[in-house]
Amino acid sequence: MITFHNPLHHLHAPAYEFFRGDRVPCFEKPARADYVETRLTERGHALRVPDQDSASALARVHAPRYLQFLTTAWSQWLALDPANAGVQPFPSVWPVRSLRSDIEPDNFIARLGLYSMDNGSPLAAGTWQAAKAGADAAASAAVRVAGGARAAFCCTRPPGHHAGPDFMGGYCFLNNAAVAAQTLRNQGAARVAVLDVDYHHGNGTQSIFYDRADVLFVSIHGDPRTEYPFYLGHADETGEGVGAGFNRNLPLAAGSSVVAWFDALEQACACIAADGVDALVVSLGLDTYEGDPISRFALASSDFLRLGERLARLGMPTVFVLEGGYAAAELGTNAVNVLDGFEQA
Repeated sequence: MITFHNPLHHLHAPAYEFFRGDRVPCFEKPARADYVETRLTERGHALRVPDQDSASALARVHAPRYLQFLTTAWSQWLALDPANAGVQPFPSVWPVRSLRSDIEPDNFIARLGLYSMDNGSPLAAGTWQAAKAGADAAASAAVRVAGGARAAFCCTRPPGHHAGPDFMGGYCFLNNAAVAAQTLRNQGAARVAVLDVDYHHGNGTQSIFYDRADVLFVSIHGDPRTEYPFYLGHADETGEGVGAGFNRNLPLAAGSSVVAWFDALEQACACIAADGVDALVVSLGLDTYEGDPISRFALASSDFLRLGERLARLGMPTVFVLEGGYAAAELGTNAVNVLDGFEQA
């Protein structure tokens, strides 16, 4: 399969995050993509560097002032104090209900809170460069598929599906799946579907396309009543305005069986097949794996072959975009199993 990777992903390497009140090493770390790249190479998939600029797609899926903040965030942080080079900034205040978000504060930490949905996306010196190169990889994969390739894979980090129009969150800064979908639209696809199979709901992708009829969003995920991101991903969220009916959430209780998960996949595939889309983007989160440290589904590595086979039967030009998955050593095997299942089918 045509595969693009992110040669700059190591530039985003924050040392720690806060998880359940404790300061812990980041679950989202460079080794994740390294394991995937290793398995890809072992199984004969050549790694290509991005050759497309994602700027035009980014301008359609993210707000200008959010992009401007991301491009300059680290330099703003250092301008406060050069010693900040060794300190990770975290937001400490957020503009929740009744607080204003239309005026950008002068205080850097307040600006960071304005553009964050949580404190789960620690910044590092190379975050923007890594995220932008990842978006370029997603755009590159989409251009190949728009040009006639059956499928392409974007192997990148940081992930993207929690990043919304004007906010970061859940390790995500730029929404790579949204970039791929928008690039397919820019290349001539009339309708695109995004299928998100990550354990955690792709709230950012939903938010970007919620009022649009040209992109169908379908997600299988842990029930937000108990699982991150908590505040989006319920079954009654179906789109609004011209986008009404073009959003489909299939939440499952934490601990749901593999049988239940594949039943939901059948529902998702039936929804996509009935919609008449021209191309498919798969937000390929692999934290549904039974050994994932922060998720609660139980797919085995062999189940990811089955996932790839089922997606192939949709018969659509397909872009796969790597999302979550934090059992790092197994992530590579699981990712490549999806691709091999797709190609073998």
